[in-house]
Amino acid sequence: MNWLAHLRLSPPAPLLRLGNLAADFVQGVDLATLHPELQRGIAMHRAVDRFVDAHPLVDSARARVPPPLRRFAGVLIDVYCDHFLARDWDRLGAGQPLDAFLGEVHAALRTHHELLPPALQRVAPRLCADGWIEGYAQLDGLERVFGLMAARRARIAPLAAGAEPLRRHYDAFAADFAALWPQLLEHTARVGADRAPPLSGACRPAMP
Repeated sequence: MNWLAHLRLSPPAPLLRLGNLAADFVQGVDLATLHPELQRGIAMHRAVDRFVDAHPLVDSARARVPPPLRRFAGVLIDVYCDHFLARDWDRLGAGQPLDAFLGEVHAALRTHHELLPPALQRVAPRLCADGWIEGYAQLDGLERVFGLMAARRARIAPLAAGAEPLRRHYDAFAADFAALWPQLLEHTARVGADRAPPLSGACRPAMP
């Protein structure tokens, strides 16, 4: 799951929600120095990632990613899931329009800027201004996201073609997400921020 899914799965408390986002921006950060609510959100994010990464539906989805992109399959599938979540937000967004939901996230990023890990502090203004997450709902928006990813470093340049597997197997990826999402909601409700395992290990790197 990528940023939108982690934000949606989080309880609505602002710092807890931001912790679910901040988990991708804490490389090199002493997590014990972060606000306790951010720490709880990071732990929840990591519990979600472990559940998703071990799920057999994700294994079958990875097999649809062709070899030139296979090493990025985890990142691609995360973004594809955000696409389907954004596309179907009217049904899956818990009764709140996507623009209103993201407005709350953007406001929290501004209000709590000083509490965020430095990498998220740097990204937050662009995250709010560039419409990255809003663009997930359309395939053209995903192509822009993958282009932004690919432009960051030469070694991930192949991600510029990251939307192609989704275009080729759109219905199959959509079916995977439709089957996975209710299981993830159930898992998250069962684990929750209060019962997420203690912080350890690492998340996938921030993308884009």
